[in-house]
Amino acid sequence: MSDHPLKDDVSGTDTTGHEWDGIRELNTPLPKWWLYTFYACIAWAAVYWVVMPAWPYFWDGAWRHTTGAVGYTQRDSVSGELQAIAEGRAGTVQQIAATPIEEIVKNDSLMEVALASGKAAFGDNCAPCHGSGAQGSKGFPNLNDDDWLWGGTLADIQTTVTHGIRWDGDDDTRQNMMPRFLDDAMLKSAEIDDAAEYVLSLSGHSADGASGLRGAEVFAKNCVACHGADAKGNRSLGAPDLTDAIWLYGGDKKAIVETVSHGRGGVMPAWGGRLQPGTIKELALYVHSLGGGK
Repeated sequence: MSDHPLKDDVSGTDTTGHEWDGIRELNTPLPKWWLYTFYACIAWAAVYWVVMPAWPYFWDGAWRHTTGAVGYTQRDSVSGELQAIAEGRAGTVQQIAATPIEEIVKNDSLMEVALASGKAAFGDNCAPCHGSGAQGSKGFPNLNDDDWLWGGTLADIQTTVTHGIRWDGDDDTRQNMMPRFLDDAMLKSAEIDDAAEYVLSLSGHSADGASGLRGAEVFAKNCVACHGADAKGNRSLGAPDLTDAIWLYGGDKKAIVETVSHGRGGVMPAWGGRLQPGTIKELALYVHSLGGGK
């Protein structure tokens, strides 16, 4: 490798003096148009830094930024756009709030707004528990299916969203509690084991027929008041159907024994004190539209 620039015989351009395996590196100057564009960008950036808000700085315990010579802020622009959107929707929002929820379903234009707003409200308020797709998880119901603890009609869903489930501070909240049969000495461990085996048999998953037969007697004496003689549940009491394969806390024997032994008492917030009535209607309509509503 040579350390001295040489002219390239073919192009007439200076080389850098670097050569590898007989290949010389040209020192080709940048095109003038590119250089002028580059210099113009530097000048534009300098003017922009002075005119527009650009430089962050930390002062008096908080991060701030330079306001620029023109005092422009995008926050004001966005706030204005949001206000304009809100004003444009105000009439529809008020109409949704004033219209009975059953009548909104019959109005296509109101439903379009209600479903869009309900989906947004669901993401902000309900998705942390029920999931972004309302698929639920252990202890949090799947809202896409047709298995409802407290009913799946529009009115039922609206009531549940408004008053919550076992929520302190709301006198109209949904109330019912699964008994703690072992903790409160209502049943013995062996009886609970038999009852769990019987419950498994209702959906064809029992592995011990004799235990299931004994459990049927335990069930008849202790469980039919809420779950019914056919074990299909009672939505007015929040008692689930035990004959299907849908389980809120798990459907294996261990989970069922735990439920019967220690009870269950999931809590859902009462959104009536947090959200506007119109928003609650929109939420109820959106959840109802997911496919499981009655």
